[in-house]
Order: sequence, then C-alpha cells, then structure tokens
Amino acid sequence: MVSLIYFNGKFVPKHEARTSVYDHGFLYGDGVFEGIRAYNGRVFRLNEHVDRMYDSAKAIDLKVPLSKEEMIRAIIDTLKKNNLKDAYIRPIITRGDGDLGLDPRKCQKPNIFIITESWGAMYGDLYEKGLTAVTVGVRRNAPEALPPNIKSMNYLNNILAKIEANAKGGDEAIMFDVNGNISEGSGDNIFVIKNGKIITPPALNNLRGITRASAIELAEKKGMNVVETNIGLFDIYTADEVFVTGTAAEIAPVTKIDGRIIGDGFPGTVTKKLMVAFKNLTMTEGTPIE
Repeated sequence: MVSLIYFNGKFVPKHEARTSVYDHGFLYGDGVFEGIRAYNGRVFRLNEHVDRMYDSAKAIDLKVPLSKEEMIRAIIDTLKKNNLKDAYIRPIITRGDGDLGLDPRKCQKPNIFIITESWGAMYGDLYEKGLTAVTVGVRRNAPEALPPNIKSMNYLNNILAKIEANAKGGDEAIMFDVNGNISEGSGDNIFVIKNGKIITPPALNNLRGITRASAIELAEKKGMNVVETNIGLFDIYTADEVFVTGTAAEIAPVTKIDGRIIGDGFPGTVTKKLMVAFKNLTMTEGTPIE
C-alpha cells in the first residue's frame, strides 16, 4: 500500500506530495513542524503537540490556515487513511510559495503536509544496553538568535551536531548553550540523576519537550525529586544515571559519555522505572484514532 500524505486538504500518494522550489520552507527552512507518536490506536498528547506547533508558528508570525481543531481532525484522518494505529506523525507548515527574496510577505498562502509512518524503537537494542553520547563543539542556537523552543524547519544546528557525533562514534550528541551549560541532544532533552535527585536543564536553552514533560510528571508521581537547573560537564560525567527523552527516542538510557562510563555502565534503576512507566502511559493515554 502506498502511503497517503495530507497536502492542503487532499490525500495524495507520497510521490505526489510536492511543493514548489519557491516555497520558503524549501528555500530558507521557513516553517514549523511537529513530531508526534500514535500508540495502540491512540495519538499521545496530540493537543499538547498541536498547541506547541501553533506557538512555534506564532513566534515566526506564520498564520496557519487551519484551526487547531481542524488540524487535529486532519491528523486523525491521515492516520485512518493509512490504516495506522502505531505510527510517527509529522505535520509540517511551510510559509508557502514566494520569490527568491527573504520577505515572507511575498508568500501568499502556507502549505500544510501531514506525513504518517509505521515506527518502531528508534534506538533498537540500545534501550537495553544504553547509548554512547559525545559532547560536540556546535553550540545550541542562542534564545536571542533563534529560540530553541521554535520547532522550525531550520534544523541545521541540530544536524551539524549529529554530523559531529557520527564522526566521533556517538549514538547521540550532547550540545552546550552559548554560555557553556549543557543544553540538549541533537533531537532530545537530557536528564541526569545524582544521589536520587533528577536534574534537567531549564527549557529556555532547549526545546520544551512533550516527552520531557511526561518524564517529569511520571517521576514526580513516583515521589522523585526533579530539579530544573543549569548543568555542566562535571555533572554529566559524574552522574549516577543519564537518560534522554524525545518523541522519536521516547526515554532512552545513556551509559557512556566521552569515554566515561556512567554509573555501572548499564541502564540505571530509576531510568528503567521511568521507561516502564512511560510505556504504560503511552499505551493507555491519548486521542483515539477511531
């Protein structure tokens, strides 16, 4: 079966889901997107993801031609058209066709795409063994330049970090902010656990992750102490446990950073508890597809 893509109100085969080379999304990364997951016939935290996408659009002064309710309906309809109950979902809103200049006022109408695909465990057996992470020289975009909380189509900052991690043999990159504090991974948020305390960087210098928020919520329900504060190299090197969170990654343990073994070199007890709790949450909570 050929995947069907939502494109401006129609469902087209994926090879026909095309935009103009004059689309400012293509020319300049001028647009926003979301990554969403469906589990067991339910879309996990769909409203929160749509809210975040519309906040990103507002931040770049991109007026979305669909209401939030219409966007939610379009996402559900795309899943149904593709007969998917477990899937990764990628809604994209581009600025639309303009000219070769930068002025977004030349773009008459945004383009909306919704892609849905079957999706398994992003890191395969590394959830059992743990990821190897490396710190990279590429700094996370400064909030006063391109705020990391705008989930824009301009992801070159993250890609450069991933390129460096690949070259260094890491499964994931760890990025610093411009002040030398730990920011996030190339596509996920980061947590450290030390002496029973869970610590994560404040969300000014990294994306306000939906999975990040879920992990904090689950930890607090289990009576764990979660602190949002700046952390540095020393904190990740000497942590008892480290894990990352993201829609694609879910909750994934990190067991080695820059050659240092984290904890005993295996996924930690707290991380494993949160992984199980998150899996249970995703299997029971969400917007029904049917």
